Amino acid sequence: MNIAQSILEALESLNANKLRSGLTILGIVIGVAAVIAMLAIGEGAQQTITGSISGIGTNLLFVFRGNMMQEVRNPKPLTLEDANAIADPFAAPSVAAVAPVLRGNGEIAAGGKRTTTTIVGATPDYFPLRNYTLSEGEYLTEEYLLGRASVVLLGSEVADKLFGRQEGIVGETVRIEGQPFRVIGVLASKGGGMFGSEDDRVVVP
Repeated sequence: MNIAQSILEALESLNANKLRSGLTILGIVIGVAAVIAMLAIGEGAQQTITGSISGIGTNLLFVFRGNMMQEVRNPKPLTLEDANAIADPFAAPSVAAVAPVLRGNGEIAAGGKRTTTTIVGATPDYFPLRNYTLSEGEYLTEEYLLGRASVVLLGSEVADKLFGRQEGIVGETVRIEGQPFRVIGVLASKGGGMFGSEDDRVVVP
């Protein structure tokens, strides 16, 4: 039996069983489509997770006071001296940078609008360590830190809630818990993170 005869017999068989052949082809098409869809969904989820991890920082180590696995009574607070000790290149040569942070929640208001957000007290090293970029303005500097300046960087969500935009805000005044702060920058959107939305926050010295 040559190839041409085999093809002819196959076509005759398909023609004689049109319904069965159609259902078989339909099943194959659905199966292939399902596999392609599952692969696409898996790849999309992988990219989302990878993006979230990259946004946080792939080589970060978070240090908290106390013991997160069990309750500790009156845990000793971390201090700037602790941060300086970790940043000591002789004591910890593998540590590239350290950014001590204070976090809390509070009310921020501007132009009759107000919202509750995460308030982060940070040093200039905080921004490169957490992969933050700017929509506009400037980062905190050592001058702002040493001068205890009343300046603030707004997350993109906070900027939208208070001003309805993310640009043209530098120089505006907002009030955090009633105290005036001058806006020096707006952070570019990052999305969600392990500590909640990375965009629903403000950063002060």
